[in-house]
Amino acid sequence: MPDGLLTIAQVAEILSTTERFPRRLIEERRITFVKVGRHVRIPADALAAYIAANTVHPAPLRRPRLGVAA
Repeated sequence: MPDGLLTIAQVAEILSTTERFPRRLIEERRITFVKVGRHVRIPADALAAYIAANTVHPAPLRRPRLGVAA
C-alpha cells in the first residue's frame, strides 16, 4: 500500500470498488480523511486501519460431540 495521502481514485482501486464507496465512507465519517483545500485525501495508515477493523476472521470449527444421546 502506498505511503502518504491517497486520492479517492487510489483508495477505490486498492479496495477494488467504485469511487462512490470511499466517498460514502467519508460522508458517513467512517474513515479518517484530510481536506487539502477543496480536495479530499485519505491517509494510507487510516485506510490500513479501516481494512483491519473491518476484517472478518473465520469462526473456529466446532467439533460435534460424539457419544452423547439426543
